Amino acid sequence: MPASSHVLDSIRVTFDDQRVVADAGLMLTGTLAGRLGLERLVDEKVTRGYRPGRKLLTVVSTLLAGGDCIDDVNLLHAGSTASVLGHDTVAASTVGTWLRSLTFGHIRQLDAVGETALARAWQAGAGPGEAPMFIDIDSTICEVHGEHKQGAAYGYTRQLGLHPLLATRADTGEVLHGRMRKGSAGSGRGAQRFVRETIGRVRRAGATGTQDGRRVLVALGHQRLHRPRRRVLDHRASPAGHHRRDRPDP
Repeated sequence: MPASSHVLDSIRVTFDDQRVVADAGLMLTGTLAGRLGLERLVDEKVTRGYRPGRKLLTVVSTLLAGGDCIDDVNLLHAGSTASVLGHDTVAASTVGTWLRSLTFGHIRQLDAVGETALARAWQAGAGPGEAPMFIDIDSTICEVHGEHKQGAAYGYTRQLGLHPLLATRADTGEVLHGRMRKGSAGSGRGAQRFVRETIGRVRRAGATGTQDGRRVLVALGHQRLHRPRRRVLDHRASPAGHHRRDRPDP
């Protein structure tokens, strides 16, 4: 029989020190958020709660650290992790109360935050400029657990979840826009408006070249735009008074 010091069941491993930083990579995203002025931007545009900027950044940092529930906010309180975030953190209970208080109007305010942040990032050099840009527009299934989750429903995959629309920049994978929908929503529900919003957003953010919505058909599913099935969205910068030109893809 091995000595008691060699029996693993009797060994307790602890690693806790005030100088330890978990997920040190958060320093990079914290620096980016600071350069873009995200906390102040959220405080200016979102009208729900006191200092909503730090609440939102707490949620974002938690997700980046691998969190998948509200209690995972505590990841940011381990050791000196909070010192590398670049923003104050709030308790998990505060985050939960704030998230549950948001209405659709506040979500639209957050949309405006996302658009402004995109414009600032592109002005700093991350944008496509006058180069052509391909936009992938698609729907995706986000599986959830618990039938009481708002919007959760069974769709064509027979999985309980949500069914958002996403628009991403093809060359970088950058998320340009998103719209949450309930799980039972058809693939094409709200797609027409979403495409228009995405094109308008990237133009206002500084993309002056051609935007090619090459996967619009995937997002539309069985709902047609009552136009040719595939179109190249040609949104070149033009003088005031000139209308945009939509030309069929050959």
